[in-house]
Amino acid sequence: MGQFIEVARVGELTRGTMKAVNTAGRDILLARVGDKYYAVSNRCPHMGGILSQGKLEGTIVTCPRHGSQFDLTDGHVIRWTNWSGLVLAAAKLIRSPHSLPTFNVKIDGEKILVEV
Repeated sequence: MGQFIEVARVGELTRGTMKAVNTAGRDILLARVGDKYYAVSNRCPHMGGILSQGKLEGTIVTCPRHGSQFDLTDGHVIRWTNWSGLVLAAAKLIRSPHSLPTFNVKIDGEKILVEV
């Protein structure tokens, strides 16, 4: 079990926004969807795109590099790339789809804490 570290304050993120935070040597994407906060790796497991520069729609984050999509609730893959056909099949052989690492989040007063 890890340690909870403050990464932001509640007022820093409005609903439907995300930001990059770095704590304990980890590059983390912090997102607010409604009144819930999510923390995941800020690097796309496909080809290392910076997810905080991508698009957030509900709990789905889209990588700006190749359109890979992940659900912030548990990190599972929605779409591995925005490619199709043989290109997608080859990409899956070279680097098989895998989930985005997630981190536990808790709120303590005005502090947003992430377990690392």
